[in-house]
Amino acid sequence: MSKPIKDERFKGIFVPILTPVDEEGRIDSAKLRKQVDYVIEHGVDGILAFGSNSEFYMFDDDEMIDATREILDETSDRVPVMFGIGHIRTSACITLAKRAAELDIDAISVLQPMFIRPTDQALYNHYAAIAQAVPDTAMFVYNNPGRAGYPIPIATIVSLAHRLRNVRGIKDSTGNITDLQELIRQTADVTFTVFSGKDTIVFPGLCCGADGAVCSTANMFPELVCGIYDKYVAGDYEGSRACQFRLNPIRLSQDVASFPAATKDMANLMGMDVGPSVLPTEPTAGAALEGMKRAMRDGGYL
Repeated sequence: MSKPIKDERFKGIFVPILTPVDEEGRIDSAKLRKQVDYVIEHGVDGILAFGSNSEFYMFDDDEMIDATREILDETSDRVPVMFGIGHIRTSACITLAKRAAELDIDAISVLQPMFIRPTDQALYNHYAAIAQAVPDTAMFVYNNPGRAGYPIPIATIVSLAHRLRNVRGIKDSTGNITDLQELIRQTADVTFTVFSGKDTIVFPGLCCGADGAVCSTANMFPELVCGIYDKYVAGDYEGSRACQFRLNPIRLSQDVASFPAATKDMANLMGMDVGPSVLPTEPTAGAALEGMKRAMRDGGYL
């Protein structure tokens, strides 16, 4: 079953681990284990299994649960592991949350329902139902309006944090520094971890009091991304900002590619052999690919 809730484990740089697949789109366990070792050995503080860049929407529940067992086995408790959930239907989220809670995970991370837009109260009820179904498992809210189509209201997140003891944090991918600050300010009286979910604002988030970040680029550039956090907590603010400024052009070059192909494209350019994106997403080509290569070269990675 999931680990006892230990909030001190929720800090630093977490990576939404890439999910390597073969040419038929089947998860490649050996490559997945290799990727787990790579990011841990290069400094990440935690792993998110089946986040957005892990292509959670491409796999069924059995595939995700089986792969998470592989991740946990390879991790061997060297870093905490979260499990991502992104179903639209509340009951489907609950079923998957219960299955995940049977594993030795540290937390679940739940994206707001995509495609539809529930009322604020319905959204609160959705998250509350999932949290109450796994009361001994820490739950993070994953706010990604760019992918879901709408933001989770700050008031809803704050209410969840105050009313449900196992709602212990958020991955905020709005990219809005004001909202990030408000989440930190309005949850300061409870135990609640705030992670930035945008790779380009790790340093600003830390300056505002965030506990860390969830960064897809930590799959390929873990030492650089972790350097933002590690230098910051060591008091080297100029060094932390320098790492952020080195990372930003690389990350921003991905924006012209089809999500989430750019992450695997960059990993493969680095020789990491994580396999293709899952169809219908196809590898980046043409000017978009050349732009990513140029940014990586300018950053010292090609």
